[in-house]
Amino acid sequence: METVVRVPAGGVTLEGNLARPEDARGVVLFAHGSGSSRLSPRNRHVARVLNEAALATLLVDLLTPDEEAIDARTAHLRFDISLLAQRLVAATDWLADHPDTRGLRVGYFGASTGAAAALVAAAVRAAAVGAVVSRGGRPDLAGRALALVRAPTLLIVGGRDAQVLELNREAFAQLTCEKRLEIVPGATHLFEEPGALDRVAFLARDWFERHLTPAAARARAG
Repeated sequence: METVVRVPAGGVTLEGNLARPEDARGVVLFAHGSGSSRLSPRNRHVARVLNEAALATLLVDLLTPDEEAIDARTAHLRFDISLLAQRLVAATDWLADHPDTRGLRVGYFGASTGAAAALVAAAVRAAAVGAVVSRGGRPDLAGRALALVRAPTLLIVGGRDAQVLELNREAFAQLTCEKRLEIVPGATHLFEEPGALDRVAFLARDWFERHLTPAAARARAG
């Protein structure tokens, strides 16, 4: 069941969609990319696959409607990685306090510039974040935070997304955590090719199942 929630973040309130399956084993917070929103069909498709695997999801708009209107004209706020990361940290803290998600390990799923924000936020909330997945992301924009990320990180890039693939390879080299770079053959930036987005969803599901579920946490502790 999905509910609309309001997440306080500094001086603003963010709108989000929270879905929590019965017996949820973890929760994944989505960081949307350039010009996108919590209603993005691509991210909602991934979220459904995660929900079917007993993972809760929170798709949240990291910009307010007024900020979205400004960004539509200037395209500046979507590249304000510090601002987006601060909002993600606030949403992470909200999940830790919310009765439906309290006690669940948190993962981040970031797309485009949202991937950079997810990595910065993962460095800030290292104890709370158990895994990060980037879809066609710009992890290079996380800068020096890359070396501080401790959460296992999966970078997924389309094989035909040449420029972004090169940027991901450069960022991958700077990560010191458990990491993996997965190239989806034949896929372009938005993974619109037949089967490409399903491949992304299944890779993300497997990564989060491996790193967020209680059994995985116990195995690492042992």
